[in-house]
Amino acid sequence: MHIVILVLVEVLIVIGLSRLVGLGFKSIKQPLVIGEIFAGIMLGPSLLGLIAPHLATNLFPPETMPFLNVLSQIGLIFFMFLIGLELNPKYLRNNLKTAIFISNLSIIIPFASAFVLSLLLYPLVAHNNVNFIPFALFFGAAMSITAFPVLARIITENNLQGTRLGSLALTCAAVDDITAWCILAVAIAVARHGDMDQQAIFIIIKSLIYMGFMFTVGRWFLQLLSTYHRRAGRLSQLLLAVIYMGVVASALITEFIGIHLIFGAFLLGAVMPKDAELVRELAVKTEDFVLIFLLPIFFAYSGLKTDITLLDRPKLWLLSALILLLAIAGKFIGAYVAARLSGINKKEASAIGWLMNTRGLTELIVLNIGLELNVITPLLFTMLVIMALVTTFMTSPLLELTYPKRLIRLDVIEPEAEKPPKTTPEIHEPYINQYRILVPVANPSTQKGLLQLATAIAINYRQPAIVYPLSLIELEENYGFENTPTEANRLITERRQKLEELINTLEPPETRSYIHPIVRISSNVARETAQIAKIEQPDLVLVGWHRPAFSNNRLGGRVGQILSTAPVDVAVFIDKGGNLLQSLLVPYSGNIHDDLALIIALRMLINCDICMLQVLQVFTSDYIQDELSYELNAMIEQLPRSVRDRIEIKTVTSPEPMKTVVAASENVDLTIIGTSRVWGIERQTLGRYTDQLAIQCRSSLIITRRYSQVTSHLASLLPAVNTPEAICNS
Repeated sequence: MHIVILVLVEVLIVIGLSRLVGLGFKSIKQPLVIGEIFAGIMLGPSLLGLIAPHLATNLFPPETMPFLNVLSQIGLIFFMFLIGLELNPKYLRNNLKTAIFISNLSIIIPFASAFVLSLLLYPLVAHNNVNFIPFALFFGAAMSITAFPVLARIITENNLQGTRLGSLALTCAAVDDITAWCILAVAIAVARHGDMDQQAIFIIIKSLIYMGFMFTVGRWFLQLLSTYHRRAGRLSQLLLAVIYMGVVASALITEFIGIHLIFGAFLLGAVMPKDAELVRELAVKTEDFVLIFLLPIFFAYSGLKTDITLLDRPKLWLLSALILLLAIAGKFIGAYVAARLSGINKKEASAIGWLMNTRGLTELIVLNIGLELNVITPLLFTMLVIMALVTTFMTSPLLELTYPKRLIRLDVIEPEAEKPPKTTPEIHEPYINQYRILVPVANPSTQKGLLQLATAIAINYRQPAIVYPLSLIELEENYGFENTPTEANRLITERRQKLEELINTLEPPETRSYIHPIVRISSNVARETAQIAKIEQPDLVLVGWHRPAFSNNRLGGRVGQILSTAPVDVAVFIDKGGNLLQSLLVPYSGNIHDDLALIIALRMLINCDICMLQVLQVFTSDYIQDELSYELNAMIEQLPRSVRDRIEIKTVTSPEPMKTVVAASENVDLTIIGTSRVWGIERQTLGRYTDQLAIQCRSSLIITRRYSQVTSHLASLLPAVNTPEAICNS
């Protein structure tokens, strides 16, 4: 096979496997990049070479390696440019003194421990022609580095960017990143000349001069390009070509100076004016090809050099475990002690310690440079790749364990829009609790009816109530520019403005003050909604139906997941048009889900004086009508006459209950029904719900699923009497 064709086949396999494994890791709440690194390792001698050596040799022969190396180096250059581009000076404005102290101590301790460990490792795993100083410097840099890009995205996905902890961790990581790259530059300069001699010092001086040039003349020139962009209103191909030429030129200059290509690309991104529109457009145009096509090739190239079979003795596994232990302990202890000395509480200090342990792709870049310069051996390279993967993999679970989401919400610096009202409406009767409805809003421009329904259920003048429209912004890619904290905050602000515009259209105007939007970043909307419901414990989650992407089932996709997993009462609203909610129909068969349907209808009846309710009992010949009717009548009798007079109880005998309900739905504004086999709505395998009635119903429809019979929806409205819920639950 022609060499170019073989390289293209390799690229095809690499991209496909990287996406597949990356998405698998994302499903278990791990960064996409960890899965892509694993995919690269799977293609190397650690897996494919072990189980199918002949296939591995034919698929990745040595003659294709130079081609993959060139593509991976190009990808690395532009990825480092993107990292520099997103390193915003805003991250260095929060608690800078504290961040510098935490960052420096979290580098000094692992670096010092690595230097001591080098005394043991140097005679065992180092090349014979490598001096101790460059070996120890590289090993120390690898042990002490923190991956700013991965950490920033973990902060975004956990909605920490608006918290004191998130702001401090970002500043620490930014300082750490800058410091670590400086250490690495020194290590490269020393490694290329074997020791800290005059030539190495001369390289360091030239590097400092070039940095000074870029932060003065280079920044001035880039500012001219930024001004041109603002005037043009778009990023033209000519301007993009000039910037890309600058990236490559800067990379070549740092290579000629004697450090490495990546430093020039990173430096150009770092000095680029942080004009929001220019940075966003430049990142969006650059990142797709780099992240989807070029970076997986870098992972595959690294994976082909990672050979876990080299760890063929217990002593080597013990050394690997020792490296891992010192890497974790050094970073954690350094960050934790510095944070505690700065007055930060134990939980936040622990969270910072785990966040600073994130190494990710940055570690892989350092290791590849060390291997390329022959400073570290393939054996040590493999040990350190394992360390990088484990430390990054453990960050999210340990962060959740140390600093769970229920604590994050207490730390959030909330915008005014998300704060509960300072005053409650006038209450004419004693009340027990505030009634709260959580309303996931996927698209503010199309879900006015959903929010209007939530206010109809929640708001009255006998009990304080709050409706929380929950808008989750789902980010698809872990390394996409929109995942950066600055960009995520911009997306949150835009979404909140859209929600406020929606709220301002609701009638009557008095209801608007009860509505307080919540906007969050999420990597999985259904899972995040269930988690928020578990933390906030609202009385009801009201979900709007939307058609799933890969199913015609109206209760599939995210809606079905929320129905199956949310640990509170859930109602799904299927809006079939019409703004009136004056005539309600509740088909009632006596199960707990129908109880919830009836209770919601009664709540709407109490809240609106002109609302009418028809309770439809459909019996077959197998049911005893009197028993059910007696229970239902007993419940209705507990209500005030003003409510009772607007309820009609209708009993019908029919062999096909669902057809009877469909016919009755033609004459009402809204049908409210519980999940039940009788109505063709039941849970099946994998949490999937059938939806026959949802398809056939003539009116808008609410489908209810009761989680707990303890939840009270009416007790606060009727404090003086036995509530319907008490009777339903007896």
